Amino acid sequence: MFESFRPEPYSDFTQPAARRAYETALVAVEESLGVHRPLNIAGEPVDTAKRIESLNPSRPSQVLGTVASAGAAEAERAIAAAWEAFPGWAGLGAEERARYGLKLAALMRRDRYLLAALQTLEAGKNYAEAEADVCEALDFCDYYARIAIHLDGGVPIVPYPGEENESHLIPLGAGVVIPPWNFPLAILAGMTIGPVMAGNTVVLKPASSTPLIGAGFMDLVEEAGFPPGVINFLPGSGGEMGDVLVDHPRTRFVNFTGSKEVGLRIAERSARVGPGQKWLKRAYLEMGGKDALIVDETADLAAAATDAVRSAYGFQGQKCSACSRLILLDEVYDEVLAGVVAATADLVVGPAVENHPVGPVISAAQHASILAEIESGRGEADLVAGGDPIDLDGGYYIEPAIFGDVDPQARLARHEIFGPVLSVIRARDFDHALDIANGTEFGLTGGLHSRDRNRIERARREFHVGNLYINRKITGALVGVQPFGGFNMSGSNAKAGGPDYLRLFMEMKSVTERL
Repeated sequence: MFESFRPEPYSDFTQPAARRAYETALVAVEESLGVHRPLNIAGEPVDTAKRIESLNPSRPSQVLGTVASAGAAEAERAIAAAWEAFPGWAGLGAEERARYGLKLAALMRRDRYLLAALQTLEAGKNYAEAEADVCEALDFCDYYARIAIHLDGGVPIVPYPGEENESHLIPLGAGVVIPPWNFPLAILAGMTIGPVMAGNTVVLKPASSTPLIGAGFMDLVEEAGFPPGVINFLPGSGGEMGDVLVDHPRTRFVNFTGSKEVGLRIAERSARVGPGQKWLKRAYLEMGGKDALIVDETADLAAAATDAVRSAYGFQGQKCSACSRLILLDEVYDEVLAGVVAATADLVVGPAVENHPVGPVISAAQHASILAEIESGRGEADLVAGGDPIDLDGGYYIEPAIFGDVDPQARLARHEIFGPVLSVIRARDFDHALDIANGTEFGLTGGLHSRDRNRIERARREFHVGNLYINRKITGALVGVQPFGGFNMSGSNAKAGGPDYLRLFMEMKSVTERL
């Protein structure tokens, strides 16, 4: 009944009209800042004594606003509200639920620059990175709405004489959604709307570094007319109320994206069966990456260097898909490294509102952690370029760092730093390059720059990652085009933006009637 899904096109901010429109949105968002946002439980605002401050990472002295911080009592209320809303929401037809998702996507499309401008201020994203996040968010809403209708048609089964048999998919119930700060609208929206389009209700705990973006999402949820309690908005401390949500015997599923350490903790806690719990919780955990791009001697070396820099330093390397290892065959090592160093030197670091290629990292804690990893890395490899903090309005700026001749077993080559740090590794030959690429506990994204068809086909088979990119950058998966998720310690490979994602939040029921 709906037109076919197509990913939302991006703006071209080299065009004056698009840039002016974005700058106008920035002014409008800045004028609206400084407010306090409550929780949202069962469609009602709920305030608390505790507050979470939202800071501008480009200028941390600027408090953008505050949100209420939930505790255990509010977590209990939110889970109860989600279950109260569940029967009515699950009882709607898939097409009716889908219209809510499509309406939400349309509202995001209408407000795309306002939503992106808020990310520029709260997350430190430049114009292109922020708008791409919004486009991905509305793509998730559009795509999952259509997939929900497709899944409503029943499951194909084999007929049997003398019986009427049917199998169909039903939603699980009420679950918990815990998204990250690095894609504060896109991943938040996708992780929430996927289960909701499947007929579930959720308690959404946004990241504490980007709570205003989560509050903006809830404004649009309400404007789209979602029934109260279908999506409950619950910012707060993970230690104070996150465990309550995960451990609760009425939590049917946990949908998490974040660090490996937190993901493993959630996996362990979700496996426990609490008093009165009558199901095994489903836990979907998308975690980290230590992603590699291989370049061989047959490649377009200039294009490879450009893609390495784009993959490594987009949004300051704060992407689980970012290129943090550049594996160069010995024959091209010096030339490609020189190209990467030159291209990185051209990157201007500065405030996100000025649309520089590299902005601040998200927080003081992340800033300190990245600098500590760089300092530690000086003892493991040659710091070829960058790596120093930049003092600018107190913002959390770091020069993009490049380490050369990194040992594949060094911490620089194995630990996810989640910042603007690239480790360049020398490989003897293509076999060695593949061994290095597969030599971490992660398996999220990877790439190969090569013109050798045999090597390309080997990479398809042997490069063990969930998303492999050939002769292009290794970030920027499109909803519906490149379903996203990884292997090993990168998570449960839920494949967000893929045709099977909603199926994870449903279970099959078979019914037989003797004729």
